Parts: sequence; structure tokens; C-alpha cells
Amino acid sequence: MIEKNKSIGIYDSGLGGLSVFKELFNKLKNENYIYFGDTKNLPYGDKKEDELLKIATNIFNIFERMNVKAVVMACNTTSAVVYDKIKDRYNFKIYPIIQNFAKYIASQNYDRIGVFATHSTIKSHAYIKYIKLYKNDINIFEHACPNWVKIVEENSFNDEINQNLIKKDLEELLKFKPQKIILGCTHYPFLLDNLSKYVQRDIFIDPAKCFVNEIINDLTKCDLINEQEKGEITCYVSSSPKSFSKNSKIFVDFDITPKLFNEQEYFVKI
Repeated sequence: MIEKNKSIGIYDSGLGGLSVFKELFNKLKNENYIYFGDTKNLPYGDKKEDELLKIATNIFNIFERMNVKAVVMACNTTSAVVYDKIKDRYNFKIYPIIQNFAKYIASQNYDRIGVFATHSTIKSHAYIKYIKLYKNDINIFEHACPNWVKIVEENSFNDEINQNLIKKDLEELLKFKPQKIILGCTHYPFLLDNLSKYVQRDIFIDPAKCFVNEIINDLTKCDLINEQEKGEITCYVSSSPKSFSKNSKIFVDFDITPKLFNEQEYFVKI
């Protein structure tokens, strides 16, 4: 039986998952959270399926040992590539971002949708697969942005070379005349200010907002909302805690003090 007073685990390859965590924390401050930034294995977007499965399994095993009540896959790449292979192995709730968001998009009156994502997510065609489960006649155009995660993690938004890379990727997708563009990596919403220099900001959709609503609705339905007055935040990273701490302040308006994760204690060989 899942206990409502247990923590909610959230993970991503680095800072990107903070876009989901921020939305969830601002709506559910009474929950206890454990955020895991797997900075040692950053980025996920260029990794093969077997490597991603090993990484995700290690992280899920960590959360299992921490006795969480739910794990939020605040990572489009692992949501796309390994969720179906891992979803039935654990007794806690699992919330993958793409699968939860797809139903919402399909319910909207869109005929042409663009998707920016990592190479692995695009290769999996997960957004096409899951959106078309609910709306088969929608046109979906995908474009991989292999440099964007690094731009966010290094906080190098305003470098001229990076500005040109962002603009070029945007121009390529706009050729298909999408009504909306999904920012299909949790790092990408942090580039909204840069993207909106070239096109109206409201063309972009950040899945985090809809995703978090789905999580809250399900936790409520399952009577798993923590009833305490105020929760606690614990944050771990697999490398570079000082860098993570410094850059996290740019993206969230609450304090996150990461601890360096003890691999010897928790990581297991698959």
C-alpha cells in the first residue's frame, strides 16, 4: 500500500527537470520532494536505448530504496525511450511527461503541431505515437535540437554562436507552419526568452504546466496528497553540486542545496 506521507521523487539529467519541479512545488508545497539531477550522465539526448535503460533503472532503484510514493519522469528522453520497459517493475506511482501530456494536446483544436526535442526523443517518435493514440489526423513535425541542453546547463543563452543555433533550429521547424510548438525537453522552456525574439511567445507550449495538473489530479484521485502543512526539499546530483546550486538559482525562486550523491551506497550494477 502506498502511503500519502512519503516523498515524491523527481529526476532529470540536470537542471531541465526544475521546470517541472517548480510547477509542482508551487502548487503542492505540502509535499516532501527528492530531486535527482543526474549531472554525471548529462546529456541523455544522445545516448542509446540500452544505456538510457540502465541509467533510468539505477535512478528508479534509488527512489525505491528511499521509499517514495511516486516518481516524476521530468525527462522527455527517458519518458520516450524507456518508460514502457520500466513502468511495471515498481510499486510506486510513475508519471512520465510525454504520455501524460499527449492526451491534453490531442484534446485541443490543433491540426499542425511542431516538436523540439533531443535526438533520442525524436528518434523514438514518442510524441507522434502517443498523441496519435487520441487524435490520429493531426500533423506532427519533429526537429532535434542537440545543442540546446548544453546551452541551458552552461547558462550560455546569449553567446552569439548559440543565438544563431537557436534561430536556425526555429527557422527549420517554422517551415512546416505549425500552429503550436511543443518544447519537448524540460530544458527547453528556459530558452523561451531567446526563442520569443524571433516569433510570438505564445506559439510555444511548455508541457510542464499540463503535466503537473495531471499528476495532481491523479494523486488526489488516489488519496495520496500529503496533509502536512509544509513539506521538505532534498536534492541530489551525481556530480558538480556547486555548479548545479549556482545555476539553479537562475531557474527557480526557491532554495535548492544539492548534495553529491554517494554512488557506492546506492548505484547498483545492471
